[in-house]
Amino acid sequence: MKPAALILAVAVLFSPLALSGAADLKTAQPVKPPELRQVKPKKPVKIKLRRTAKDDYSWELTGDDADEIIRTDRKLRKLLNVQ
Repeated sequence: MKPAALILAVAVLFSPLALSGAADLKTAQPVKPPELRQVKPKKPVKIKLRRTAKDDYSWELTGDDADEIIRTDRKLRKLLNVQ
């Protein structure tokens, strides 16, 4: 058998397999890693810090995450020595 005929015979035998794989590639959806799908950027806690005439501090905290607001409040109380 000549090399050209051998290549043609191999191509004819494997073409159905190649075509079925191509159909799967067209219908396949790209898979995203789970950590990329579920991560949302965190909005920071906004702090409005005020100083009174008596050198006391007060503040107003706003944000979406209540736990983060509580942590921020504790940090401010510790840093400013407020009870």
